[in-house]
Amino acid sequence: MRSLNDTLSRLSRLRDHASRGVTGTVAEDRLSDLAVFGSNPGALRGRFYLPRTRHASTALVVVLHGCTQDAAGYDHGSGWSRLADEQGFALLYPEQQRGNNANLCFNWFNRGDTQRDAGEARSIRQMVSAMVEEHGIDPSRIFVTGLSAGGAMTSVMLATYPDVFAGGAIIAGLPYGTATSISEAFDRMRAHGGPPAAALSALVAAASPHEGPWPTISVWHGDRDATVSHENSALIVEQWRAIHGLEHMPSAVEEDEGHLRRVWRDAQGRDVIEEYRIAGLGHGIPLSTSGSDACGTPGPYMLDTGISSTRRIARFWGLTATQTVDRAELARPQPSAAPTSPSMTVSAEPGGMRRRSQLTSGGVGRVIEDALRAAGLMR
Repeated sequence: MRSLNDTLSRLSRLRDHASRGVTGTVAEDRLSDLAVFGSNPGALRGRFYLPRTRHASTALVVVLHGCTQDAAGYDHGSGWSRLADEQGFALLYPEQQRGNNANLCFNWFNRGDTQRDAGEARSIRQMVSAMVEEHGIDPSRIFVTGLSAGGAMTSVMLATYPDVFAGGAIIAGLPYGTATSISEAFDRMRAHGGPPAAALSALVAAASPHEGPWPTISVWHGDRDATVSHENSALIVEQWRAIHGLEHMPSAVEEDEGHLRRVWRDAQGRDVIEEYRIAGLGHGIPLSTSGSDACGTPGPYMLDTGISSTRRIARFWGLTATQTVDRAELARPQPSAAPTSPSMTVSAEPGGMRRRSQLTSGGVGRVIEDALRAAGLMR
């Protein structure tokens, strides 16, 4: 069993190291309180943001912070409310309370908080209902995203309420239903134990009476994450790939800002699942703080890697105006063995400053080609 204190100490060191890069910076609180939203069995706080200008059919993004974070700080770092100002969608920020979890983690591993219509999951569902009723949210355009424990809780919400969410984005998170205690949770974070990959979709199928259609899924993980193993990224993809009935191999393997993106498409050619493997990223949210893609502010768990997960996720959900993305589609593989994960050399330090080390011979394209060769998809 992995040590609870060991992981909490690592989180604390990462937070303190990152904080040194933003000394003197106080997160701006742009959020309002959601005063009444139901029985609230999970005893969570509800916060929200409405831009001044909204579309007639307003979408809602539910954002779940990670351990040691709060809603305002997460919003400030990720840039979601600034993007909401640009694009006219609303935000809901459920916020954990220390009375529920001393480290402000959502309790994604507690049975009482991870079942449909129970605990924290029900509280978040009640908040969504309140936003729909009070602010004219389009019930067909509700999405959820989160980091780390918030990412794992995103998996909970997608599995238990797939009838509510049109899509989800899981950043440095874990698949649904693989842990039911603190000790199991920390083992799963290191990708130790748990059900076999083939059994993961059954956990989602059993979590609600829903029979489809299913939410689209965006998965983000850094290949240098020492807190939550990036092996969980592949498990999340497998959990939802099987639910959607998609082929094992991705429909496309692409390069986006020097990072690997794999895409699974349905029979109509729609992107249903995407997986980003961010080269050199530790535990946190990938940000871009310069250029046209800029969004968010570097800080604890908010790491500048030159690619904005906030903007990419919103684009994947169709929440942003159409933009041309310079991507080179490198392959459309046929069913075969799963490709190995390439190792790239772009590094993002915890302090949030981007550092580019020397690429391997041939650059990122060469790295991806090597991965395709390893899978038998290229000679």
